[in-house]
Amino acid sequence: MKILVIAPHMDDEVLGCGGTIARYVKEGHEVHVVIIAHRIYDHHFDSAEYEREKKCTVYAKEILGYQDLTFLNLNDERLDACLQDIIIPLEKLVQDFQPEWVFLCHRGDNNQDHRAVFHAARVVLRQTVTPFIKKILCYEVPSSTEQSPPFPEDAFIPNVYVNIEKTLAKKITAMKCYDTEKRTYPHPRSKEALEITAKKRGIEAAYIVAEAFVLYRERTD
Repeated sequence: MKILVIAPHMDDEVLGCGGTIARYVKEGHEVHVVIIAHRIYDHHFDSAEYEREKKCTVYAKEILGYQDLTFLNLNDERLDACLQDIIIPLEKLVQDFQPEWVFLCHRGDNNQDHRAVFHAARVVLRQTVTPFIKKILCYEVPSSTEQSPPFPEDAFIPNVYVNIEKTLAKKITAMKCYDTEKRTYPHPRSKEALEITAKKRGIEAAYIVAEAFVLYRERTD
C-alpha cells in the first residue's frame, strides 16, 4: 500500500502519526512524507537554521524508516495568504505518487498554517480527481490541536485508532531529533506528554497506547 503523510511543518509528521508511520513501514507499506513549509524562528527566516532543521527531519526519517521525503519550502506563518501556492505543488505530488491512504492535519488546529494546509488539501484530494485514494485520516498535533478554542466546529473527535505499542519508542526517539521543537514537561511536545497522550488514546480504544485519527473519507470497492 502507498501512504502519503502531509505535514505543514517539520515535526508534525512525528507528532501527528510517527508511531503509525513506523508501524506501516514495518508492515511493508511504502510511505512518502511531504513537508509543506520551511521554518520561521521568532517570526524571522534563518536559512542556516532551516538547513539544520531539515537535517533533523532526515534523521527522524531514518528512525521511522519511511522511504521518501519531499520539502515544498513554502512560507512558514504565511501559508494562508494564498492556498494556490500549496495546491499547485501538492496536486502534482499526489498525482505523481497516487497514494491509497493519506494522513492529513486536522482542520480545527490552532495553527493557521495547519488550517491552510487542510483547506488546500481538501481541494487537491477531492474524489473526482483522486479515485485512487481509498482512505483519508486527519491526525492531531500536540500543542496545536488541543489548543483550539472550545467551539464544536474545531473539535478533534477521533473515530479511528492505530495500535502503536511496538512503535511508540521510535516516535519518541524521532521527536528527539528536533532540538528546537521539543520541550520539557508539562508542554504537550515533551517526551512525557507524548507518552501520556498515547496512553490516553490507547485507553479510548482498549490498547496500551495508540494514535488517534478522524476519518475524513473512505472508499470501499
